[in-house]
Amino acid sequence: MSDESRRFRDLIRQRSVSGRVDVTGEVERSVPAGLRITTAYAWRLLVIAAAVGVLIWLVMLFKILVIPLMVAILLTALLWPVFSAMLRARFPRWLAIAIALLGTLAIVAGLLWLAVWQITQQWADVQTRTVAAMGQFQQFLIDGPLHLTEKQIADFLNQAIAFLSAQGELLKSGAIAVGSTFGHVATGAVLTVFILLCLLADGGGIWRWTLKLFPKASRLAVDAAARNGWATVINYARTQMLVAFIDAVGIGLGAFLLGVPLAVPVAVLVFLGSFIPIVGAVITGVLAVFLALVYNGPWIALWMLVVVLAVQQIEGHILQPILMGSAVKVHPLAVVLVVAGGALIAGIPGALFAVPLAAFVNVAAVTVNSGAWRTGADPDGDYIWQTVPRARRRSMR
Repeated sequence: MSDESRRFRDLIRQRSVSGRVDVTGEVERSVPAGLRITTAYAWRLLVIAAAVGVLIWLVMLFKILVIPLMVAILLTALLWPVFSAMLRARFPRWLAIAIALLGTLAIVAGLLWLAVWQITQQWADVQTRTVAAMGQFQQFLIDGPLHLTEKQIADFLNQAIAFLSAQGELLKSGAIAVGSTFGHVATGAVLTVFILLCLLADGGGIWRWTLKLFPKASRLAVDAAARNGWATVINYARTQMLVAFIDAVGIGLGAFLLGVPLAVPVAVLVFLGSFIPIVGAVITGVLAVFLALVYNGPWIALWMLVVVLAVQQIEGHILQPILMGSAVKVHPLAVVLVVAGGALIAGIPGALFAVPLAAFVNVAAVTVNSGAWRTGADPDGDYIWQTVPRARRRSMR
């Protein structure tokens, strides 16, 4: 028997003789301090994990409402600098809303029209070059190191066609699901526009009503945390748009100078894809390299790959530290982990909203913990990563 066990037994015996038995207290004191601290942390972490799990489950359950809401909030953050500037210039609110929305629609429609116009102009040539490239690839399979015969290549093609035919029933059975998805997308688009109009028209009133849901003692802290978080989201959206524009110009101009077809559609896709950090830029860059390989051959594709990698390196090592660093200073490791987690949980929407949502939560938590809400000063504390909105908070009037 160990000394610890013998001492515990003697204490229990003495307390039993004296009529004062506190077995629970003695057992608790006999547990090592490290184990008590670990279990205290463990059950609290379990409770937090359960709460987060329930929240994620509710978000996934009501995703047809949550996704339009998040898209509308992100669009509001993108439009807010211009919209608030028009309000400060004494524009009527209805006129500022109309200019912001119609201007955005005009820009998007112009980009899409330019992309469609170039596709229609070059599609026949691209199709011809693609057929020729496939013929060259087939000849390479015959004359190259694989030494395949035409019969083997034909057999492979027939197997591929048979596989696609076998999937016909699956595609037919999924037609209803696809139609339902289109219906959800249309509903979400209408809901997004409606929420966006409400946020621009009466964002301040909506927030004041939401603030009343919190206890009176905590409203000041919640209000300061939310406004700091909102400033962070605005900075993120504005800077991400600038970074996406630079990426699109760099890759699109490189494709144009190298003679790669569909340079404008590629640039538009790069611009839109850049709003999904890391993932979007990689996918759109791969598309540009693939077009160069099919249309222009391996050497031009190699130079296109160099252009894509150069743009990505400039973004990662110059644009992100300088531009994004002055706005929301998101560490690359945090971006990768947050985007990966968001994609695993909610796919593309999760990857799109992961970074601004995490930045909002981060700065809001630091605002509350640092006590900056008592004085109205900028938050100062230990961040998960540095996410300090240097711009003064602007109320949603």
